[in-house]
Amino acid sequence: MKRRSLIRGGAATLASLALPHMARAQTAYKAEYKMSTVVPPAFAWGKGGAIFAELVRERTAGRINIKQYPGASLVQGQQDREFAAMRQGVIDVLCGAPINWAGTVRELGVFTLPFILPDHKAWDAATHDAGVMDEYFGLVRKAGAEPLAVGETGFRQISNRVRPIKTPEDMKGLKIRVVGSPMYGEIMSSMGANPTFMSWADAQPALASGAVDAQENPLEVFLAAKIHTLGQKYVTKWNYSNDILLFAIAGPVWQSWAESDRKIVRDAAQDAAKQQVALVRKLYADDVEAVRALGVEVHLPTPAEMQGWRSATRSTYAKWKAAINPGLIDKIEKVAERARS
Repeated sequence: MKRRSLIRGGAATLASLALPHMARAQTAYKAEYKMSTVVPPAFAWGKGGAIFAELVRERTAGRINIKQYPGASLVQGQQDREFAAMRQGVIDVLCGAPINWAGTVRELGVFTLPFILPDHKAWDAATHDAGVMDEYFGLVRKAGAEPLAVGETGFRQISNRVRPIKTPEDMKGLKIRVVGSPMYGEIMSSMGANPTFMSWADAQPALASGAVDAQENPLEVFLAAKIHTLGQKYVTKWNYSNDILLFAIAGPVWQSWAESDRKIVRDAAQDAAKQQVALVRKLYADDVEAVRALGVEVHLPTPAEMQGWRSATRSTYAKWKAAINPGLIDKIEKVAERARS
């Protein structure tokens, strides 16, 4: 009897010690986790972030409260600083395009080489291939974030105010705004254009004033941002690059959560990514008609013209393949080739 009492007493003592620990673990969660997105929920990209935050909030009963900060406002609009800011603890959650972070972690830009994934069939094959994605996610973890899911930013098209662009020669002399990627800059300069790196906030007045002639973005962005009102009269739908939309959590934040909550957050990201990709595809299917309805001229390149674009960018492709991650890019190329055959 005395022995049973001692056992019960010991168990009660252990339980009393465990309860404060559990309480501390629970209160260790932040009241708010800051998520950076370049654009607001009016865009498919921003909508993906909003869906993710809402699903996490609902499924954790508010234990994990992710707040979206659009316009890359946590880094004063400089989207190329997002990954570095995450490492510094300024940003907890990323829902963004790795091409913006290639200046911090070059290897994250493997999906953005010119024409590496020229259509959705190739893009889907690469982003659903276990070998490709396991290696890519390993790079993300090594860089300091936990990857959860992959959405789609959309194929980037080019627009300008000067003339129709049908061949690489038509690019000569155009001053074009590009995101802060040296590779994107070299793609444009290799065809005689004059690339200028600036945030989207700075690009809009530059386009409106004519200080910049051209820009490249998915047509969904062209429509949502009303880029036709910034003097852009001509569009070429050339599908030259389509980055993933990476949902990721800062490594220290991820490690601070209970395993059960990690599963909830990962599942929520994957569900949000599926919805976001479906929205991007729907917008893509209708974008040419919608842009033309605004009085903008849209050129759809012929197969021969597309070959001209690919040939014009091969030297840039080869240079950046060698600099980024040739082994992983080889895998992506093989998957894309199988998808096209």
